[in-house]
Amino acid sequence: MHDLQAWRRHLHAHPETGFEEHGTAAFVAERLREAGIEVTTGIGGTGLVATLRRGGGNSAIALRADMDALLIQEAAPGRAHASQTPGRMHACGHDGHTTALLGAALALAARPDFHGTVHFIFQPAEEHGRGMQAMLDDGLLARFPHDEAYGLHIMPGLPVGHFATRPGPLMAAEDVFEITVTGRGVHAARPHEGIDPLLAGCAIVQALQQIVARRIDPVVPAVVSVTEFIADGTRNVIPATVRIRGDCRSYLPEISAMIEAEMRRIAEATATAHGASATLAYAREFIPTINAEAPTQAALAAASKVFAHTDAASPMIMASEDFARLLAHIPGNFSFVGNGPDSAALHNPAFDFNDEALPGMVAYWCELVRSRLPPS
Repeated sequence: MHDLQAWRRHLHAHPETGFEEHGTAAFVAERLREAGIEVTTGIGGTGLVATLRRGGGNSAIALRADMDALLIQEAAPGRAHASQTPGRMHACGHDGHTTALLGAALALAARPDFHGTVHFIFQPAEEHGRGMQAMLDDGLLARFPHDEAYGLHIMPGLPVGHFATRPGPLMAAEDVFEITVTGRGVHAARPHEGIDPLLAGCAIVQALQQIVARRIDPVVPAVVSVTEFIADGTRNVIPATVRIRGDCRSYLPEISAMIEAEMRRIAEATATAHGASATLAYAREFIPTINAEAPTQAALAAASKVFAHTDAASPMIMASEDFARLLAHIPGNFSFVGNGPDSAALHNPAFDFNDEALPGMVAYWCELVRSRLPPS
């Protein structure tokens, strides 16, 4: 536990964002190589894969952790291992995910009582949905073939020692949008000479709420959130343009398509009603995370031998996960482990991974490998 805690706190103090995880990857690779484990670096940029082989079996599984931090200023006075990089912090537990998988790799190397191949995937750039695709584009599946893939994520509110997952859909797709409203800028003292895009933008933001409330079946999961409203003016100027940014969550492609179509219709028509114009840029960042039945049952069976409580019917959530890109190619499972009921929320400036969760995560990974690749 001492090494795990020290490693995790070192990573927490030195956060790196997507595709910039050079120090993190080097730290992980050094620990792995010290244990005599085969390591391949530079996959999809800063990603790496460690491989353990035992016996002559053809079966292979992959275990994955994410390494990147967030562009958030940590707010934790007195925390000795707080981020030393202004504006960046591990606010989503990736420091703990990386540490737990590293610990499992070393534990399995020290006691290799399995038969087959394990690939330990340390992924970059999860937060913005780019890292797994970069690794796939760099030949992840061909270079490190595997039959199943597994991932873990810490969950605030869930007690330490608790494990939760479900077969089928678990986490949502994420789309991102930017609406640009164009009017005519003018001096704030003479609004009648311009066309106010702020007024049109405010009306668009309000109207967007009808998409989920009135256009989508209430029993179908969907979220439309405006998160930014940006103007190009100053205090005494009515601006020429405003940009409205946000994201949308859903599970079904047809719902995603409906949201985009409705958003475009609302933006263009509302802007026109105010004498302005609007354009929509819409992109699909994350796909839904879908757990396969057999790997999910295997994950639950392994977890039941490690954790005090396992939940096989975890609620679907509207957050998104880049591991979904791998699950689109390989059957697998994604699960949650508890960070404690008093934990700050994910992506909160006060969040910290609970080091008490590390031993259970390491033990789970080891039990899963031994159950999926039993000794001959």
